[in-house]
Amino acid sequence: MPDRVAYLALDLGASSGRVLLGQWDGARFALRELHRFPNGGVRAGGRLYWDALRLWQACKDGLALYAREFAAPPASIGIDTWAVDFALLDAAGQLLGNPVHYRDERTAGMMEEVCEQVPRAEIFARTGIQFMPINTLYQLYALTRAGDPQLATAGTLLMVPDLFNYWLTGRTAAEYTNATTTQFFNATTRDWDRDLLAQLGLPAHLLPEVVQPGTVLGELLPAVAAEVGLPGGVPIIAPATHDTGSAVAAIPGLDARSAYISSGTWSLLGFEAPTPVLDERALAHNFTNEGGVAGTVRLLKNITGLWLLEECRRQWQREGRDYSWDDLLDAAERAASFRSLVDPDAADFANPPDMPAALRAYCARTGQPTPEEPAALARCCLESVALKYRVVLAALEELVGHPLETIRVVGGGSQNRLLCQLTADCCQRPVVAGPVEATALGNILLQAIATGQIRDLAAGRAAIADSVTLTRYEPHSSSACDAASARFAALLG
Repeated sequence: MPDRVAYLALDLGASSGRVLLGQWDGARFALRELHRFPNGGVRAGGRLYWDALRLWQACKDGLALYAREFAAPPASIGIDTWAVDFALLDAAGQLLGNPVHYRDERTAGMMEEVCEQVPRAEIFARTGIQFMPINTLYQLYALTRAGDPQLATAGTLLMVPDLFNYWLTGRTAAEYTNATTTQFFNATTRDWDRDLLAQLGLPAHLLPEVVQPGTVLGELLPAVAAEVGLPGGVPIIAPATHDTGSAVAAIPGLDARSAYISSGTWSLLGFEAPTPVLDERALAHNFTNEGGVAGTVRLLKNITGLWLLEECRRQWQREGRDYSWDDLLDAAERAASFRSLVDPDAADFANPPDMPAALRAYCARTGQPTPEEPAALARCCLESVALKYRVVLAALEELVGHPLETIRVVGGGSQNRLLCQLTADCCQRPVVAGPVEATALGNILLQAIATGQIRDLAAGRAAIADSVTLTRYEPHSSSACDAASARFAALLG
């Protein structure tokens, strides 16, 4: 075995994308960012899109940076992205249009219309997926209902990571962990639910074959290899292409007594289960059963996470006030606690033009003090998210049937010391934070398993534990959180 085996992870998030180099020395992983680029919605013609072609070029730029620095090719390449969004290809395999952003308004009212045709209980029993207006099911229903001309000429529907894998290899396939998020994938048969699509008059013929995480999809296309300066024959491996699936794969110490939070723009609070939970309690709590790696199920709930504070920061930047994350956290730590609270998942915060104004309006409408300064707004955002974690954790423990003694936080939010401490305090559980780069590490871990460098998931998680620094937060007195929790429950109704 060479001293170090190199893997490339293309990691596309909602606000930025990266190309990362992961090196495996037989015992530990080393991770290095080669290329970072911005991402976000682009509004045009009344629609909110993702700029897929710019993202594709940025990915190729990152591959070219690797090729210029290293003579030896990587052992493989893998991509992960966000979920639910998709692209349509015509019969010749050409892109029909940019993927529409999940925050676009086209799905307004679509979830309610779908549930009038097929009861919620039936949809959940089939798919096990949380009801959210952003789901692929409602996006596809909106296209069909509007008679979108792209559907008439489409030959294939590809989720966003599957689109990039198609451009890398020429193969159309749907990776399992991302396919499950569509809400038209059957949790029991583990295949597309064509009967559900037929009931709704949706085009099932567009759906490609489903492959499991760790599948070698093919080799980098010669034309792409020549463009970026890599030799031919580099394997393209589907990790868990849903970024949360890769992040959960990389959580050290994850066991039957642990809950996890993949913390970023969204927070995904869940439990790694052996089988889906499809009963009435899971439906009532609106939990989701997404596909995991190694045959597992990610029983979790999507919670609006750092989106609130990210959008506040973006608005302040537009106003000429460019606060660093450290500045905001320092100020928030000094601000009065539990003064103003919001439901992070309220429709008010889905995509407002001015997030600070939306937060103030919510607080005023609910009879609370109005947070004016950035410190108070940041404190409001983080305390509200931590209190939502408390509510969701209680529901998760009900579904699992036993206490979850530790919360393991990964992703960008694991660096947010105030949110981690608030989580420990509000949930009265120790929080173990890290790794920050869980998604990229999980992506690379699954490539290493697929190429035979690592035995299995357990061995990979142990190696990640040896490769990163973890931070532990112990819970403080719960009295203030208990009082705030009662006020928060009233906001949730």
